[in-house]
Amino acid sequence: MKELVRRQLARSIETMERVRADDTLLEAVVRASTVTAEAMMAGRKLLVAGNGGSAADAQHLVAEFVSRLTVNRPALRAIALTTDTSILTAIGNDFEYHNVFERQIEALGQTGDVFLGISTSGNSKNIVKALELAREKGITTIGYSGNGGGQMAALCDINVIIPSSTTMNIQESHLALEHIFCIMVELCCFGPDFGGYAKALGL
Repeated sequence: MKELVRRQLARSIETMERVRADDTLLEAVVRASTVTAEAMMAGRKLLVAGNGGSAADAQHLVAEFVSRLTVNRPALRAIALTTDTSILTAIGNDFEYHNVFERQIEALGQTGDVFLGISTSGNSKNIVKALELAREKGITTIGYSGNGGGQMAALCDINVIIPSSTTMNIQESHLALEHIFCIMVELCCFGPDFGGYAKALGL
């Protein structure tokens, strides 16, 4: 059992190392952060959605934006589309489950917003449909995926594609990059001198 733990940790680290060495992927994270910060400073917002573990990621990330991640600072405008059970069950019942995020984009999304869709496969139907509508509405689209990006890749202005086909390793890398994404948006919005960012981040 101890060897199983060691082996799984090695696989997680191996995926993270591939991520760290992928300049294109890292540049996508930087671009996603810059675009999101610009939208927020212009009075727009970040909308985030995913299924299962990716739904938990969406809520986790939005909590960091609205509350805080590194230092105390003004709240940043972000909404997880995975949290309202009445909305989710109404849309699932009245329409189809693959409409649960698309319908919320229709209701809440505005030109200039940013939509971040999270799907380890890149093929989640409800994320794909939400991305399609977001593009129609002039919303910047960001995809966090794996498995080569799947159907999402062609629908995203910015793709963060983890070089793995193992769901748990993709999710682990997503979470690390989501934290970094939030840190970078904070830095873009408030600057390294605000509230001790430089000290907190070792800059």
